[in-house]
Amino acid sequence: MFSLFYGLWKYMFSKTELHVLILGIDKAGKTTLLEKLKSVYSNLEGLPPDRIVPTVGLNIGRIEVENSKLLFWDLGGQPGLRSIWEKYYDEAHALIYVIDAACPSRFEDAKSELEKVLRHDELQGAPLLILANKQDLPDSVSADEVDRYLDLKKLDERVYMFEAVSAYDGMGIKESVEWLLEVMERSKRTEMLRARAGVTGPGA
Repeated sequence: MFSLFYGLWKYMFSKTELHVLILGIDKAGKTTLLEKLKSVYSNLEGLPPDRIVPTVGLNIGRIEVENSKLLFWDLGGQPGLRSIWEKYYDEAHALIYVIDAACPSRFEDAKSELEKVLRHDELQGAPLLILANKQDLPDSVSADEVDRYLDLKKLDERVYMFEAVSAYDGMGIKESVEWLLEVMERSKRTEMLRARAGVTGPGA
């Protein structure tokens, strides 16, 4: 009887958890974004930006949006830590790539790392949300400008969006999550990962 109820519980709750990677080079604002997501979508107050330190390893955050549970993996972006990113690709339903839009001198590094990420077969078909972060700063460039600079040819075969956001004050955060959730629910990658996990049935 226990196994029957456990199976039902697992079906009801695990089928709606979606895993999202938050990647980007160091100082792009990934952890600030995660903390803002937690404060916007949950009762948990995120860390204030002045108390956030560079991530060494992994930060995890969970939020609930509508009928879905999103699990975010925020991975450190320092050069020596980027090699661990690929360990998380296989289970990711989608990818958020954060760029510091106020620091054009580092766009080339950000572009190079994103191109490496997109070459991995383990992320095939994963929707991509590129965030031009730090729009609260006066010298930040627009999402369109970041798009033109990156000129990523690989994006032709992937569902993606560029969005201007501020992880500091929350600008664009809800719109970004709503878009991501919508495309993940319709994504063939989500279907594949759910099937692999043995989650089937209506709405799965």
